[in-house]
Parts: sequence; C-alpha cells; structure tokens
Amino acid sequence: METETFSLPDEIRAIYPFAPHYFETGAGRIHYVDEGTGPVVLMLHGNPTWSFYFRELIKSLSPHFRCIAPDHLGCGLSDKPQDFPYRLRDRVDHIRALLAHLGVEQYDVVAHDWGGAVAMGVATLEPEKVRKIVLMNTGAFLSKDIPRAINLCRIPWLGECMMRGFNLFAWAATHMTVKKPLSDVVKDGYLFPYDTWQNRVAVARFVQDIPLSPDHPSYAELERIDRQLSVLRGKPVFLPWGGADFCFTPKFFDEFRRRFPDAETLMEPSAGHYLLEDSPTLVPLAIRNFLLG
Repeated sequence: METETFSLPDEIRAIYPFAPHYFETGAGRIHYVDEGTGPVVLMLHGNPTWSFYFRELIKSLSPHFRCIAPDHLGCGLSDKPQDFPYRLRDRVDHIRALLAHLGVEQYDVVAHDWGGAVAMGVATLEPEKVRKIVLMNTGAFLSKDIPRAINLCRIPWLGECMMRGFNLFAWAATHMTVKKPLSDVVKDGYLFPYDTWQNRVAVARFVQDIPLSPDHPSYAELERIDRQLSVLRGKPVFLPWGGADFCFTPKFFDEFRRRFPDAETLMEPSAGHYLLEDSPTLVPLAIRNFLLG
C-alpha cells in the first residue's frame, strides 16, 4: 500500500515539536506521539482534529507521565486509505492493538469529541487496565442529539462535496468550536493534514459513522459501550467541559454525571467545543492535578 509521510511546516513543528512514531495496523500506519516517562496517559482525539489538539496538554503532562497520543487511521499524520470502512469498532480495535504493541498494561485516558466513544469502547473491554478517566466535550452513549449542520453533512452526495471537496467541516471547526479566535498558525495546524479530497476521507467517514438508528453499522458497538459503561463506575473520573459547546452540549455533561455520580467536574461556561484552546492554562493544570492526585 502506498503511504505518505507528512513533513510539517516549520511554524507548525514549532508548536507541535514531537518526534513521529508509527504503528502498522494492516490497513495502514497509525502515527502517534510518545513523549515523557512514567505512568501512561492515553489521549484520544475526535473529528476533525488529531493529536495536535493535545499539544499543550502533552507539554504539561510529559514531565510526569508517558503521553501517548495517536492519530486515528485517516486522521492527522496517519495513513488515509480510501477504501477502509472507518467504523467505531475499527478504531477501538486499533487502539487496543497499539496498546498491546507498546506493552501498556495500565493507563489513564483523556478523551475529546468522538475520542470518548473510542476510549470507552476500549476501556469497557479491559476495565482492569484503566486507572483514571478524563472526558471532555464528548459522548459515549446512544443519543439522537446532533447539530443540524453536522446532520446536513451526513447527506451522502452533499456531505462528500462539503467535507471532501471544499473542506468545509474542518475549516468551519476552526471557527465554530472556539470562543477565542485561533491564531493563524493553530488554524493551519488543524487543517494541515486535510489538504486534499483523498486526505479528507476520514473526516467524512467520522461524520457518517455517527449511529442514530439501530440499522446503522456502528449502532451495536455504541449500544454495547453505553450498556457497559457501568463497569467503569468506581474509577476516578474527571469531567472538564466547555459549557458553550454547540455540539456536545451540557446535556452530555449531565448524562456523564448521571453515569458517574462521583466524578469531579470543571465547567467552563464561556469555553466552546475545543476546550483546550479556549482554556489553555486552567484545564491542563486541572487535568494534571487530577492525574497526579
């Protein structure tokens, strides 16, 4: 299979200064960050981001922890096979395989956006390996709440045109997900891996893989995760949340609090979906203190 190795522009590398690592899945290579030493913290991103989203958190935690932040297949600096199904269970299996490859027997997990469903998919299969859980602006249970703009992107011909032809999903995310405008270089960092029709394949597939009805191919897997979240009750859980998120609204926050009534919480009412961008100091510090505590 033909693969592409991305060479980051100097201005992006300056704010994302991590050595590249790759893991072969059989469908393509997964790129991941592996920084620091100590207890493992696994960081899982959603769509249309990549490990770039965690760059400041990695810098904050790596003096104390081994930070592992993969780019899901089709995302970031990972390979982008065009004919791969990109289902939720595929992503769960990839992360389990990566952890096995790295010999990780215990870890904390930090997840954002659809990274939460992937993270909880892994964690519910092997709960004994999970130490602490941090979930921010995410979901890991069945829900029909979906923003109209995202649902519009699920229309097959229109969605492909919007997301792959014009890159509207990733481009709009650099504006709609934050309340504090991103700098030009940070916008470029988010958009860099998604520069062609081919390289935007997983951006589109992620949206199409949101299971809203039982006949969807990923519905059974999300239903399993939903049903098995209870096996994680008793684990220390932290819920930092951007209260102004248009996508994973405070309704999702409230549902996680119902599932994990002992969870620690941090609601940032003026922060949007990209919580780590709108609150780049307070939230990483709070996550670090929770994991070290």
